[in-house]
Amino acid sequence: MGRLQYAVISSLDGYTVDADGRFDWAAPDEELHAYVNDLERPVGTHLYGRRMYETLAVWQDVAGPGHDPVELDYAEVWRAADKVVYSTTLAAVRTPRTRLERAFDPAVVAALVAGSERDVAVGGPGLAASALRAGLVDDLHQFLHPVVVGGGTRALPEGVRLDLELVGERRFAGGVVHLHHRVRR
Repeated sequence: MGRLQYAVISSLDGYTVDADGRFDWAAPDEELHAYVNDLERPVGTHLYGRRMYETLAVWQDVAGPGHDPVELDYAEVWRAADKVVYSTTLAAVRTPRTRLERAFDPAVVAALVAGSERDVAVGGPGLAASALRAGLVDDLHQFLHPVVVGGGTRALPEGVRLDLELVGERRFAGGVVHLHHRVRR
């Protein structure tokens, strides 16, 4: 049985993007990127909202010279996983191993996770909010960046209470801190 994880980059004040929709402050250095690669390697299926899918779909075409080895590794990890995109506005998906769903159904997602031999990851704060509200998330991986952006899109939704256990932490040379919390049931 897999576990549902939510990995999120965020500013110290809890935003994934700033008020202008920018996240350039979160560009990973090689050490952090390699760590994220290893975190995502066991994921068999990614659940994305439209915006997160459109942001990450570029990894389908990353190959060859001009990219460093850690980027090429991430592209391979991304291409190897199945993807489910939840959108009411996207006409079609453009990457292999990807299917489009019009609505997020917590019972269907719970069955997917329960029947999976590998972990499932939910990406993007909007879709993650639905999974968190439904009580489906098992693990939270928060990558706190040493910046305060003052507003934008929240990494965690308001109105959700979770009791968590800290099961891992790591500080990176660039100042990012990774916190791994497990939801207490």
